[in-house]
Amino acid sequence: MKIRHNLLFLIYFTVILGTAQVVKPEIIIKPYIQDATPNSIIVKWETSTGEESIVEYGLTPKLGKKAKGTAYDINFSESRIHEVKLTSLKRFTPYYYRVITGKLKSDIYQFKTPPFASDNKSFNIVAMSDMQYDSSEPEKFSEVVNQGVLEYIKKEYKGDLPNNLAMVMIPGDLVVTGSKYYQWKEHFFNPAEKLFAEVPLYPVPGNHEKNSIFYFKYFSLPENGSAAYAEHWWYKDYGNTRILGLDSNSGYRDLSEQLNWLQKVLDETAKNDDIDFVFAQMHHPHKSELWIPGEEDFSGKVVAKLEKFSTKTGKPSVHFFGHTHGYSRGQSKEHKHLWVNVASAGGAIDNWGEFEGRDYDEFTVTQDEYGFVMVEVDGSKDDPKFTLKRISRGNTVYPRNNEQTDSITVWKKDRRPESPKSLKVIAITDGFKNIILKAGDFKSSFDNAFHAASHWQVSEKYNFEKLSYDSWKQFENWYYKENRQKDDDLTDEKIKRLNPNTTYYWRVRYRDQNLNWSNWSNVEKFKTLK
Repeated sequence: MKIRHNLLFLIYFTVILGTAQVVKPEIIIKPYIQDATPNSIIVKWETSTGEESIVEYGLTPKLGKKAKGTAYDINFSESRIHEVKLTSLKRFTPYYYRVITGKLKSDIYQFKTPPFASDNKSFNIVAMSDMQYDSSEPEKFSEVVNQGVLEYIKKEYKGDLPNNLAMVMIPGDLVVTGSKYYQWKEHFFNPAEKLFAEVPLYPVPGNHEKNSIFYFKYFSLPENGSAAYAEHWWYKDYGNTRILGLDSNSGYRDLSEQLNWLQKVLDETAKNDDIDFVFAQMHHPHKSELWIPGEEDFSGKVVAKLEKFSTKTGKPSVHFFGHTHGYSRGQSKEHKHLWVNVASAGGAIDNWGEFEGRDYDEFTVTQDEYGFVMVEVDGSKDDPKFTLKRISRGNTVYPRNNEQTDSITVWKKDRRPESPKSLKVIAITDGFKNIILKAGDFKSSFDNAFHAASHWQVSEKYNFEKLSYDSWKQFENWYYKENRQKDDDLTDEKIKRLNPNTTYYWRVRYRDQNLNWSNWSNVEKFKTLK
C-alpha cells in the first residue's frame, strides 16, 4: 500500500513538474526604450522563456544590422528581461528596429536618437505621474496614453511619434505595489506599449514602488548618480536641456549624498554653456494645494537649490512632481523656476475638499483632473525658450478631451517690463492707517506680454531692510474651482493697520506672464496721521 502511494505521488509530481516546465514562448512585455544618447540607445523587453537577446535595426524597415545583449531573471521563473544596447548610431536620426528571442519576433518599431546641444534642435517632452491602477477607473492610464498623449501628438504635431516626442518623464507611482510582479505588466507596460516602444521613458520611484527590485530590473537609467545608490538619482541631457531624476522617498530623502550630488551637478551645469534649462523630477511635493499631508521638507531643499541655481546662472528651471493626484502650476517669486504637479495619469483624483489643502502664493492654477503635461523646448541658439501646457482629460464629473487648460512660456533671456510709474497714495479711512497704493499701467516692449503679477513693499526704512508690508499678487489664482484674483488689475494695493504718526517708504514692481520682473519703481513716501 505504501509503495502504491509513493508511486502515485511520483506520477503526480512528474505530471505537475512536467506541466510547470512547459512554458509557452511569448513576449510578455513588448519592447521599450531606455537611456538614449546621440549615438546609443537601450532596448528592453520581457519574454516568458528564452535567453537569446537580439535587436535588428536600421535606417529603413528593411533593418540590416544586428546587435546582441543579455537576459536576466525577473521573478525567479522562466521569464527573462532582455537588454540590448545599440551603439555607433547617428545623432538626431530615426531608426527602425525589432527584437528577437528564439522564434519570437516583435513588430517593427521606430525610435529617434537625441541631438547634440550644438545642433540647436527643438523637441517635445511629456511629463505625467501617478498612473497606479484604480479599480473604479481601471482603464484610465490606457486612456490617458492612447486617447490622450498619442492622439494629442498626432493631431497637434503630425508625423511619426518619435519625430515629435523626445522622452516621457514619470515622477513616480507607476504601479500600486511595486513588489507585485503582475502589476508591472498589466497596469504599467501593457497600457502604454505603443508609447514606450518608440519614446524613451525616464521614471523616478514613488512611494508605491516600495523600492522594489522589479523597478530596478525593469529600468536601465543613466549611471551617473552616486555609485552606492545606482539609479536612485541621475541626470540625462537632451539637446539644450538637462533632466534630473531624484529619489524623495523615505530612506533616501535624508541622505546627504543625494543633495551633495545634486549641488555638484548644478555647479557643473552652471559652467556648461550647452545647457539652457534644467528640469528636475521627484515624487513628493514641497507644497501641495490639494493635499498638504503629502508635502516633504526634502523637496523644499531641492527647490531652494534650483532657485538659487537659476538666479545665479540665468538658466530657468522646473521641478516636476506627483504624489498629489491633480494638476498644479506655480512659480517662485524671486526666480525663474516653475513648480508643476503632473498627476494624475490614472490614480484616483484628490478632489477639492477631500483632504486638507491650502492656498499657496506660488500656485496660480490647481485642478482636480486627470491629464498630462507637454513641454515644447525651443533649442534656438539666439533666444531659447520652453512652453509648458497642461492637457486635461477632466474628471468623472466634467470629462475633457485633451483640452489645454493652462500654459506658460519661459525664455532664458530676460525680457523685462518697464518699471511702474505714476505712483500715488490714496487715504481711505482712519488717518492714513488704511490706504491704497496706486501705480501706473503695465508696459513692455515685447509683443503679447501682459501684467501677470505685482510685488508691493512698505517699510519704515528707505533701504527696505525691515518690511512693514510685503505682498505678491498674481493675475490669476485658481483655488477650489474659483479664480480668487478675478477683476484685480494689479495696479493698486489696499493696506490696513499701519502705525499712526509714522513715515513709510514704498515701492512696486511688475512681472509679465513669462516670469520676467521689472526693476523696482522709484521709492515714494507718506506719513500716517496721529
